[in-house]
Amino acid sequence: MSYIDGVVAAVPTVNKQAYLDHAKAAVTVFKRHGALSMVECWGDDIPEGKINSLHTAVQRKDDETVVFSWIVWPSKTVRDEGWEKIMTDPDMVDNEMPFDGSRMIFGGFDVLLEA
Repeated sequence: MSYIDGVVAAVPTVNKQAYLDHAKAAVTVFKRHGALSMVECWGDDIPEGKINSLHTAVQRKDDETVVFSWIVWPSKTVRDEGWEKIMTDPDMVDNEMPFDGSRMIFGGFDVLLEA
């Protein structure tokens, strides 16, 4: 079964096109190193919670939009090997993130159900 990397981040709303350009460049690198697909989602209907929410999780500022993305890998092994290569790939190293990566949350997930 596949393995998923999930990411949530806050991106300055004015950087929407720069974020899309960054993602388009990144997907080429990720696929080169074993990823099957990548999905990027721009926040549209994200309620703010009373205790916690996606907004508070990434410390979103008023001029930012929450993004949610995931990368599908054929396995955790391919993902781990892929990430090692991605971190030194010149196309990725030179692809500056158009947002504050220190507030990004991410993690790897085993797929329980894929329907």
